[in-house]
Amino acid sequence: MTPRGALAPHENTTIALFETARGSVVSITTEERVLDPWSRRAMDVPRGTGSGFVWDDQGHIVTNNHVIAGASGARVRLADGRVLDAALVGTAPQHDLAVLRIDTGLDAPRPLTIGESGSLQVGQSVLAIGNPFGLDWTLTTGIVSALDREIPTRGGATIEGLIQTDAAINPGNSGGPLIDSAGRLIGVNTAIFSPSGSSAGIGFAVPVDTVSRVVPQLISTGTYRPPVLGIRHSDRINQLAAQQGLEGVLVLGVEPGSPAAVAGLRAARQAPSGHLVPGDVITAIDGRAIRSSEDINDALDAYAPGDRVAISLLRDGSELETSVVLASPQSG
Repeated sequence: MTPRGALAPHENTTIALFETARGSVVSITTEERVLDPWSRRAMDVPRGTGSGFVWDDQGHIVTNNHVIAGASGARVRLADGRVLDAALVGTAPQHDLAVLRIDTGLDAPRPLTIGESGSLQVGQSVLAIGNPFGLDWTLTTGIVSALDREIPTRGGATIEGLIQTDAAINPGNSGGPLIDSAGRLIGVNTAIFSPSGSSAGIGFAVPVDTVSRVVPQLISTGTYRPPVLGIRHSDRINQLAAQQGLEGVLVLGVEPGSPAAVAGLRAARQAPSGHLVPGDVITAIDGRAIRSSEDINDALDAYAPGDRVAISLLRDGSELETSVVLASPQSG
């Protein structure tokens, strides 16, 4: 038998990252209340499983909305073997995020280190930890395959701005963390693209910048209801425009009847040649510089429906300023 010798440096790094993050990842089992047709008695039966992770030292657990949607109850299993009942704090279906809360007493697991996703690049190494097929605390590795992806939800809506990765994500991984090579949370694993239902090398994660914006609101109010401006935009288009010296967020569409429509914002159009002709480019909101779609989302999160905000923009090479009254999601 030939001795194995020392592990390669990248192997030691991966092992250390897993051992550090594992204690912050949880397994979630949901229950569904059913009615016995003969006895007419209600009972809770197993419904499904998923993953999650510890967000803070107050017992808050972040997972996917679709993991707990329709469930009558949920139980969280910690890495140390404890199984605890979980209470639902809030959900944001538009981002497939949900927050649960458990009571761990004084012996609470350590929260994950929170990173940022705005500077992610295709090709970066990533690690996914979760409980696929009921196999607890499984690690898969891969890279960031693409950014700013979008997928449809079961309810017919679309989740935008997702991270695409080839790290294997299978049923049961949903709600688990996607971490970078520094051990920081950069996304929440949410879905796979596969006709068979198993990983085909195309998985998606909600970027942590979105998570960091949504989760505190869910913890504070139980809902995520940012005000609406009423425009469509894409970071991929913004980045292409920036390469041509155009800084800001291009207005790609204006929703009829929205605050943007009332303020007269102009959307980009496609020329007969196929080229995109810019309309308005938003450069600031109430003096806050806007360089990306995430900047707009972050800026709007500081306001409530009915607030008036100043919008700085470029139109036909000229700098303009207008104001809009932000709307609620229903009226926007």
